Parts: sequence; structure tokens; C-alpha cells
Amino acid sequence: MSLRFAERATRIPDSGIREIANRAMELPGAIRLELGEPDFPTPRHIGEAAARAIAEGKTRYTATSGLRVLRELLAAKLKRVNGIDVPLEQVTVTSGGANAVFAAIASIVNPGDEVLVPSPAWPNYVMQVLACGGVVREYELNPVTFLPNPADLAERFTPRTRILIVNSPGNPTGAVLPRETAEALVDLAVRHNCFLISDEVYDELVFDQPHVSLFPLAPDNVIGIYSFSKTYAMTGWRLGYAVARRDLIVTMERVQEGVVSCASQVSQEAGIAALQGDQSVVAEMRELYRARRDMVVSQLQAVDLYTYTPQGAFYILVNIAASGLKSRAFALELLDRYQVAVAPGSAFGSSADHVVRISLASSERDLREGVTRIAALVAAHRA
Repeated sequence: MSLRFAERATRIPDSGIREIANRAMELPGAIRLELGEPDFPTPRHIGEAAARAIAEGKTRYTATSGLRVLRELLAAKLKRVNGIDVPLEQVTVTSGGANAVFAAIASIVNPGDEVLVPSPAWPNYVMQVLACGGVVREYELNPVTFLPNPADLAERFTPRTRILIVNSPGNPTGAVLPRETAEALVDLAVRHNCFLISDEVYDELVFDQPHVSLFPLAPDNVIGIYSFSKTYAMTGWRLGYAVARRDLIVTMERVQEGVVSCASQVSQEAGIAALQGDQSVVAEMRELYRARRDMVVSQLQAVDLYTYTPQGAFYILVNIAASGLKSRAFALELLDRYQVAVAPGSAFGSSADHVVRISLASSERDLREGVTRIAALVAAHRA
């Protein structure tokens, strides 16, 4: 008798982003626009705090929920930035935002339960739902604004729906929810008696309109997900946090205990320094992302590839339908012929096979040259 794997694990798709990234790593000099990782170094004062923590022996387990001083600072940040006023017992520290999302899904979903996932969206949502034995039901975003239509979304709910996932500012779209839309989405979750995971890891990277946090709109239903990765260029530190009703936080911490025990103490000490330090570093990075966005938008307009202007995060989707290629084929040919790595839209959902994602967390020079080569490939196939 052959040994078998869990059926739910075999259903987890491979990452279309990683396929391109892995190939790009084998091409010295390739222009890397595929990964959502800031090209800025972690601010110096944060790294210095981590080095001090190591020197002082702060390298041990912490409480599953995280260091108390960090949670106090997070509660203050949530109140100041997100309008969320909760006691410490409703805030938990996680090993990155991805761990927070997984802990929430694993705490709620039973095999066969349905989760509404936007399309296009961060592919890990689908991977994590399937890992928990859940059923993914996509809801398509508007192809121009990349915002959900609450009226259309209402038709996607069934008696098995347990979670609605919302992401603002969005990855891969950069879309930011207007308050009216945010309120309508929360109302849907409340009316259908389900949870809403509000992924807000780009909450401080918003350009032209205010960010709306969903937790205050329905504290019993909404789970807010946040991270240090994008705000402070700390992707490798694996530090995130979540806010939710107390009984759900307890369950999420039980899940985290069984998977990672707790977030790294060194990373938590770095997080303390990030929150206590000069916040101008966040504003500086945000303004550089804005400048890169404006440059890329202008360049896309000049080559007739413009579709929309992202309002937050650090991504933009480029419509490559005129090439006649599907997104994966386009991304592979772009890498092989032009040495430019982009993320294929198919990695983000069934509705995005006509686009590729560019990460604005890349240098101005690489972005300018990368867009030039993208346009050249579209033109070569259009001709």
C-alpha cells in the first residue's frame, strides 16, 4: 500500500509569482518587478534595536500573544491610525500578516465551509483556505476600479459562507475602499452572519484618499490584519498583528501556539523600535512610492497601456490583452526575451489572465526600463 498525502494539501496551487521569481534568480541582471518587497533597507534604528536585543540575550520565547509593551504600542497605533480603541486582550502579535490571516481562517473554517475571496487578490488567501479544508468562492472586482460591487457580491453568499475576505489597500490592484463601499461590505457580513477578514497590511501606504479600517464598523464580525512588512520595509522580520473580538483572539492564539509558538522575540524588539521611533521614515517611503506610481502611470499613458491609477500599496496592473497572450505566457516570454520579471495576473485569480503585476517597490531606473520592455513585447505581438 502506497503512502498517501492529505487530499486538501494536494489541492493547494503552486505560486505563479514564485515560478517567475525562481527563473529570474537564474538570470543575472534581470529586472525584478515581480515580488512585493520594498527595495528600501529596514530603517537603521530598527536594525540597531534588534542587534541590542541579541546582545542582551533577548532571544527567547515570549507569550503567544507577544510582548506586552509591543501590544501596548500596537493598541496605541490602532487607535491613532485606524480609529480602533480596544483593550490589549483583543490584540495579538503574529509571525507576519500571513500567519495572522491563517490563524483567523483556521479558527473559523470547517471542511466544506465557504470563503469569499476577491479576484484578483493575493494568492495566499486561496492557498490557506484550501489548507484548512475550505471551499474558495471568488468574487470578481470591477475591471477598471478594482473595487467590489456589494450588490453583485450579495449573490455569492450561501448558507455555507463563513468568511468574506476584503483587502484594502489591495494587492495586486492598489485599490482603496471608499467609506460607502466599506460600510456596504461590512453590512453584508453582518446580515449573513459571517466573519469578515479585513487585510489592511498596506494601511499606511495610501496616496490620494483616506484609508478606512473596517473593524470599528462591526467589532463582532471583523478581524483586522496588519503587518510591519510593508510599512517599515521589514518583510524578512516576519512580524504582524491582528485585532478581533476576544473569544476569536483566544482561538487564533491557540492556532498560533500549535504552529509557531510565538513571534520571534528579536523581531518583536525591532517592532517596538519601529513604533517608538521617528515615523517620518514611513512618510518618506510612501512619497517615493507615490512618485514611482506617477512615473509609471505617465509612461503607460505614453505607450497606450494605461488602464487606471492605483490609490495605495505599491503595485499596478498592466493590461497586456493587446498582445494576444495569456498572462503566464506573456510573463515567461518577457523574462526569456527581455529579462524582465513580472507577476502573471493568473496568479491572482481567474479574472486577471489579461494583466501582469508590476511592483513599484523597485528602483525608478528598473521601473522605467521594465515598462519600456513590456510595451515592446506587447507591440511585437500586436504587429
